[in-house]
Amino acid sequence: MLHVIPLGGLGEIGLNAMVLACRGELLLIDAGLMFPSAGMPGVDIIVPDFTHLKRNAAQFKGVVLTHGHEDHIGALPYLLDELPVPVYGTRFTLALARNRLEELGVEADLREIEPRSPFKVGTAFTVEATRVTHTVPDAVGYIVRTPEGTIIHTGDFKLDPDPIDGLKTDLERWGEAGEEGVLCLLSDSTNSELVDETGSERVVQTTFERLFQETKGRIVVAQFSSNLHRVRHILSLCERTGRLVALQGRSMVRNVALAREMGYLQVPDSLFVHIDSVPKLAPHRVVVLTTGAQGEPRAGLTQLAHGDGPVRLEAGDLVIVSARPIPGNERSVGALLDQLHWRGARIVYAQVEPGVHVSGHASRPQQRRVLDIVKPRHFVPVHGEVRHLHRHLTTARESGMAPEGLLLAHDGDVVTFEEGRGRFSGSVPSGRILRERSGSGVVTPETLLERNRLAETGMVAAVVVLRRDTQALVAGPQLSGQGLSPDEQGVLSKIALEAKAYFEELNPQLRGDDALAREELVRAVKRAFKQHTTRRTLVVPLVVRV
Repeated sequence: MLHVIPLGGLGEIGLNAMVLACRGELLLIDAGLMFPSAGMPGVDIIVPDFTHLKRNAAQFKGVVLTHGHEDHIGALPYLLDELPVPVYGTRFTLALARNRLEELGVEADLREIEPRSPFKVGTAFTVEATRVTHTVPDAVGYIVRTPEGTIIHTGDFKLDPDPIDGLKTDLERWGEAGEEGVLCLLSDSTNSELVDETGSERVVQTTFERLFQETKGRIVVAQFSSNLHRVRHILSLCERTGRLVALQGRSMVRNVALAREMGYLQVPDSLFVHIDSVPKLAPHRVVVLTTGAQGEPRAGLTQLAHGDGPVRLEAGDLVIVSARPIPGNERSVGALLDQLHWRGARIVYAQVEPGVHVSGHASRPQQRRVLDIVKPRHFVPVHGEVRHLHRHLTTARESGMAPEGLLLAHDGDVVTFEEGRGRFSGSVPSGRILRERSGSGVVTPETLLERNRLAETGMVAAVVVLRRDTQALVAGPQLSGQGLSPDEQGVLSKIALEAKAYFEELNPQLRGDDALAREELVRAVKRAFKQHTTRRTLVVPLVVRV
């Protein structure tokens, strides 16, 4: 019996974590995070709920990583801190994972693997990595052989006929596995709604060459710091055109340094200048390569848009936003583009110049090609929001797959395979754990609700001073408001007087009990507040005795 159990990534972009369970052993494919929406104040990251793995810790044999993006490796430190198991991945993927682990002081048993070289995880899983084309070096999918049958997990992939590094998705190996018989295909659904072929990275290379030739001023390129194939051809273009490169953004500096150290980027030190040196250089001599293409508040492109930092955008400069908004980021990216336009520079992004970005994910015709090559008995679409999974399942139906082989799973579902047949057989705990980036801080739903309530209503701190012996009111209530409108701030003195009259009428016995006194103080302030405003603000009471 084999169980396929998604803990994340089936119903959202990010949070990727897929459990395979067979003969009392558990294998995890990826341990990714996702980033919070605007309505999650104080939340830095979101990780999967790993309760199922914790409950079966003795059976948990290891983690295999498809590639080094945060939505596939970002939750590793939080998993391994409690469940220290071996982690398998390709060279560059492990290097990125090691950085994340070292940042949080988590030690790990990292084991490097090579494509087309099978290895054992426990006794139930024989795992073989297969090269795929994505936006980061060393990306792979997996062929996992179990006593119940073979599973193929594509990871994030696309079919690029001429990739920058020359390493194509290994369709030949997937086809060979298909001829042997594949029990179930788990395939990337991100671009299932797109009917056109996903473009080659060479398209971006050609577009950049044209834009560089056209531009006499400074050039700023904003992109994902992990898209090192694109970084590679930007650096090469700068070498050829005589432009120096300034890196902006912590992850950009770190990833480029790591890629150079490992030989993935072979460029001289003389190509780079510090970001502080940019204003001193002639505009036609420099390119700023920065983070922030998703409108992140503290990223490099946002600093440029707001005029912060050493670099000031001017007329004649060109800003290339070389990424499309991740679902949920559209509003913040739009606001960023508006702000950049006010700076006077020329702004180019995918909606007006499609060639500045191509996706790293297979579109519908490429997804269909994989289905036709693998010929799986069962199909579970993965990595996508619900509409992406539905559309990918439709593509599988159109490819001729039998309806009983099409399985639309969501986070927490248990898909069981027995004697060659797949079925749903229950669920396990799953969900989203809201966290601070560092430390052990978990933000509970109750905390998040309270923070959002504060954002909506504001807060009033109310202080009274009482005599310890007679319970008489010595001073107060003194009110201090945060997050209030100017009108509400203006009536605080009136509210304080009305609350004082109410509080003085209380029985001294009530004022003598701290808990009751705080409760009545809140009631007094809220009652007075209601007379002057329609909002119900949060009141924080403090009773001081002298």
